[in-house]
Formats: sequence, structure tokens, C-alpha cells
Amino acid sequence: MKVRQNLYIDRELSDALEALAAGPGSNKSRLVNDAISAWLSRRASHEIDDLFKHRLDRMSREQGLIRRDLEVLLESLSLFVRYQLMISAPPPENDAAAIALGRQRFERFIGQLGRQLATGKRTLGSNLDGSTQS
Repeated sequence: MKVRQNLYIDRELSDALEALAAGPGSNKSRLVNDAISAWLSRRASHEIDDLFKHRLDRMSREQGLIRRDLEVLLESLSLFVRYQLMISAPPPENDAAAIALGRQRFERFIGQLGRQLATGKRTLGSNLDGSTQS
């Protein structure tokens, strides 16, 4: 259903509308209807962009912080492993007790790591939300 509207527009706009409507297969009503529809669509999409902009900006900042923390963690781990390998002598190949002790320590390490990851407990005591655990 179409509704009749009486509108006042500037002379320059009216002249431009007349020129567009002079083409074959077009009329002023269709041109104005399409223009208003397109304008309302853009306005609605712009409002949606504004709604999501702040959330996306916050998520980008958080992702940057996570990336920085991960780089610090990986660099710390690599420096520690390099240092540990440089100062620790490997156990003699024929010393079964030293090899067994190394395996036992490694198994304890893996077990503790698995438990801490499963429970969410962290050695450094910080969570993503900023609270601390002991």
C-alpha cells in the first residue's frame, strides 16, 4: 500500500529529481522511495557499527595484552630452559639411579602441570579477571 506524502524540498533538489525522472522507466515517486529506503538502511547499519565498535576495540586491546603476555611467557621459558641445559650436566649413561631420578622428576612435573591446568590453579597467582589465588 502506498501513502501519499506532501513534501517541500529545495529547488536544486527538485531540479535534480526532475532530471533523473526524465529518463525512461523512472518516476519521481520511485526515485524518492528508493533514496529514502537506502538512507534508512545506511543509518541503521551505522548504528549497528557504533554498537559493536566499542566491544571490538576492547576485544582488540585484550587480544594485544594476551599476545604480549604469551610472548613474555615463551621468552621466559626459553631463557630458563637454555640456562638449565647449560648448567646441568647430563647423567652418565651407565648411572641407572640418576636416569630413574630424572624420569621420576619429569613424571612429577607433568603430573603437577596436568593437575594445575585441570583445576585452573596458576603458579603466578593471577587470573584473566585480575583476581589472585594462592
